[in-house]
Amino acid sequence: MAAQWNDFARSSRNATFLHQRGYMDYHSDRFTDCSLLALRDSKLCALLPACVDGDTLYSHRGLTYGGWLVPLKHFDATVMIEVMDAAVAWMRAHGLKHLVYKSVPHIYHRYPCEEDLYALFRHHAALTEVNISTTIDLTCPLPLDRGNKSGANAARKAGIIVGPSEDWQGYWHLLSSLLDERYSTRPVHTLDEMRLLQGRFPNNIVLHTATLDGEMLAGVVMYLSQPVAHCQYIGASPAGKDSKALTLLFDHLISEYKAQGYRYFDFGISNEDHGRYLNEGLVRQKSRLGGRGIVYNAYQIDL
Repeated sequence: MAAQWNDFARSSRNATFLHQRGYMDYHSDRFTDCSLLALRDSKLCALLPACVDGDTLYSHRGLTYGGWLVPLKHFDATVMIEVMDAAVAWMRAHGLKHLVYKSVPHIYHRYPCEEDLYALFRHHAALTEVNISTTIDLTCPLPLDRGNKSGANAARKAGIIVGPSEDWQGYWHLLSSLLDERYSTRPVHTLDEMRLLQGRFPNNIVLHTATLDGEMLAGVVMYLSQPVAHCQYIGASPAGKDSKALTLLFDHLISEYKAQGYRYFDFGISNEDHGRYLNEGLVRQKSRLGGRGIVYNAYQIDL
C-alpha cells in the first residue's frame, strides 16, 4: 500500500516529505515498522508512521516528528477520537503496553491540526519530552542583532560566496570533523544515506554553502516542506567562524526562503537528553538571528 500511503500523506494537512515511504524506509534495517492505517467504511482516513520495539509502539523512532496524519476535509475531533480509540484497542489486542507519540509541531501544519492532542488528553497521555527549537516567522521576521548584521556585512565585503552546492562529500567531511572534535559524535545520517535521500527528494533536501576562493567555510542542509524551511545540519570551520561565513549564509537563506513564500525558518532544536539539557549558548546564537521558541513534544500512553 506504499502508493496509497504516499498519496494520502501528500494531501494531508500535517505531513511532510519525511512521511513519504521513500524517506521512512531508508533505515528500515534499524526499525521494525508498525505503521497504522485507519479506515472508515473501507476508506483510508488517517495514517500513523510507527515502529515497534518490545511492548512499545513508537511514532516513529526514526523520524523527528510524526503523529497521526489526517486529511483536510471530513476529519474533526470526533473522528480523531474514534481513530485513537480504535488504535488503542488494536494495540491492547496485540499485547502492546505503551504508545510513545511524537506530534507534528504546529509550524508544519498546512492548516490547523491539533485534534490528536485532544485525543491524547482523553487517553490520559503524559507529556514525556519537550525539545525547544528556534524559529523565525517569515511573515514578520525580526532583524539580525547588531553584531550579526555587522558580521554578515563584513563577510560579504570579504568576498565570501553563498549559494546551493552539490559538494556533499566536502561538507560531510567538514561536518563530521566538527562533530567529532566537539561532541565525539558523528552526523545521524551517513554520507551515503544523505546522497540516497537527496536523490529521492531533490526538491526537499538542499545543501547550501559559504566559500571563499574555493574553500568551504560553512554549510547548512535545508529540509524543505511548505510552510517550513528547516535547518537539518549546520556547520562552520574555524576559518568560517572567524570570517562570519555562517552568519552571512543564514542572512541569505532567511531572505531567500521568505521570497519563496515559506512561512517559517526553523533552526532546529538545541537540546540533548530528550530535552532535559538545553545548550544555552546555541539557543542564544539562534535567537540573535531573529528566532524565537517553538516546541517539539512527545507523549506516552500506558495501555
